[in-house]
Formats: sequence, structure tokens, C-alpha cells
Amino acid sequence: MPSHVLILGGTAEARELAAVLAARRGLRVTTSLAGRVARPGAITGDVRIGGFGGAEGLADWLREQHVDALVDATHPFAETITANAARAAAATGLPLVVLRRPGWRPGPEDRWHLVTSLDTAADLLPRLGRRVFLTTGRMGLAAFAHLTELHFVVRSVELPAPPMPPHTEVLLARGPFTVADESALLHDHCIDVLVTKDSGGVATAAKLTAARELALPVVVVRRPPLPEDMTAVPDVASVLARLGLDSP
Repeated sequence: MPSHVLILGGTAEARELAAVLAARRGLRVTTSLAGRVARPGAITGDVRIGGFGGAEGLADWLREQHVDALVDATHPFAETITANAARAAAATGLPLVVLRRPGWRPGPEDRWHLVTSLDTAADLLPRLGRRVFLTTGRMGLAAFAHLTELHFVVRSVELPAPPMPPHTEVLLARGPFTVADESALLHDHCIDVLVTKDSGGVATAAKLTAARELALPVVVVRRPPLPEDMTAVPDVASVLARLGLDSP
């Protein structure tokens, strides 16, 4: 059984896991955040902010802090961090558990267009609509900056930085959102196409229901694949089982 667990965090699931682990006597829990959000939610246990300096830096930190289990509970699109975690776990011989909330699945009435990147989503947009509700996060707006003929409503937790499309309206908000709220937003802003990443979870899923009810097309960016030979578990209970902590 581990005595010090490092959680690579930034998600609601990471916060939930930290609270559950910190409640166990004799178990030290540290959550690491990349530092991209200025005001993250409250986290139980120790918290460190900032990068490690790649896989080697992470491996060094794991050794120095006597970590004996590593949990990657980052966002499903945090591709670089996940790759570094895999390499650091291999270098140190530590067990690595990847926690990923299940992705969304389209229903028979959904008008989804599945793509593999933000660039592909941008290429597709002019054929689908003129007023875009863009919920892919504040870091990837440059992929849409050349679309000068479209109007974008961008929702983000924090103010995005340029470059971004010239006709952009920014809404600062943090989920969860209700279907009624999302329907009102789509109606009030005359949205005719939604763009999102397959983040999964319930906090931001209401926009998909609202788009379905309004028969709007939705461009969904697929998740990047996990590193080879790596599998993910869907919830905190599964992480506990992997770490041998499923019994109190």
C-alpha cells in the first residue's frame, strides 16, 4: 500500500480523489497543477504548482519526495503531461494509474461531426454555420483565427489570449451548466453550430443536450490516444482498487 501518492490534477475527479486519499491515516497526498488557471478550486492535501521539467524532472521529483504511487488525473487532452507521466513511471518503477472520465457518446438524434484536431474542426466550420459557440478552452483559439467571416462566442474559465478570430465574444464562466441555461445561450446568441472537445463528464454535457434539442450540428474533437500499453480507469473507486486502497 502506498504512503505518498502524487496526483497530476486539474480535474474534478482529481479533487475528489485527493479528498478521499487525504482522509486515510498515514497517507500523504500531493496534487500537482500546471498553473494555467489562476484560481483553481480548493484541493485537499498538499498542492504544488508548476511544471517538473519534462519526464526526467518528474522522475527526479518522485524520487526526492519518496512517492510510491502516481495517478494521472489530468484533462483528457493533456497529452504531453500524460506522456511524461508514463516515461517517469517507467524510469522509477512506480505504479501509474490513469483516471479518465468516460467520453461522450452521440445518440440517434445528434448531428455530430467527429474530427481529430482543432485545425480539422476549423476547416469544417464554414460549411456548417456562421455563428459558432466555441467551448474548446482558451489555449487553442489560434486554430480558428483565420476564420474572419464567422462570429464566435467563446466560453472560458479565464480570459483567452490572442491570437483569436477577429469577431469573437468571450463569456467567462465555470460549469456545471444546466440544459435550460445552455438552450438560452444558444438561442440568445443565434448560434447555429457548436464546437467542443470530448472532455466527458456531466459538468459541461448540457450543451450537447441543448444542441440536440435545437437540431444544431456539433463538431466534436476526439481525445488523443493514450501512450502504448496504457489503459485508463473511469472513476475514483477504480483508482483505489488499483492502488490496493479499496478497503478502508
